[in-house]
Amino acid sequence: MLNRRRFLISSFVFIIGTINSMKCLAAFKIAYSERTWRKLLTPAQFEILRKWKTERPFSNSLHGEKSDLLKEGREGTYNCVGCDLPLYESKTKYDSGTGWPSFWAPITVNVNYRNDWYFVKLLTEAHCNRCGGHLGHVFDDGPKPTGKRHCINGLALIFRES
Repeated sequence: MLNRRRFLISSFVFIIGTINSMKCLAAFKIAYSERTWRKLLTPAQFEILRKWKTERPFSNSLHGEKSDLLKEGREGTYNCVGCDLPLYESKTKYDSGTGWPSFWAPITVNVNYRNDWYFVKLLTEAHCNRCGGHLGHVFDDGPKPTGKRHCINGLALIFRES
C-alpha cells in the first residue's frame, strides 16, 4: 500500500533524477553528437565533460607531468579541452590542497553555472559556456577577493601559454 512517506520519497527521487538528466538539454554554440564527442575526447575526458563525472583527487593530467601544472608558474590560460575556449587565467589559479586545479575567478563570460543535485546536497556546477562541457564545482571557501573556489577537473582543461 502506498503511504504518504513512500509517495514523497518516490516523488523526490523522480524529480532529482529528472533534473539531473535535463542537464544536457541546454543549447550551446558547439553541439556535437555523442559519437562525435567520443571521437574528439579521450574516454576519461568524455566521461568528465559529457557525463558529468569527477576525476579522483591528485589523479588528473595536470599532476605529475614534467612541469607539475597543479603548481604551474607560467602565464597563460586554462582552456576547455572540448572547444579550446579560455576559461581561467593563470593569475587566478591557486593551490587549494584538494588535488584538483583551483581558481578564485573565471573568465566571466566563458564559464556558466547550474544547480547540480548530488544525492540530497545542492552544488553549483561550472560548465563551459560554448560547448556545455562539465568543468567541476564552485564552493564558497576560496580566497579573496571573490571567496570562491572553482574546483575543476584537470582533464577538462588544456593549458595555453601566453
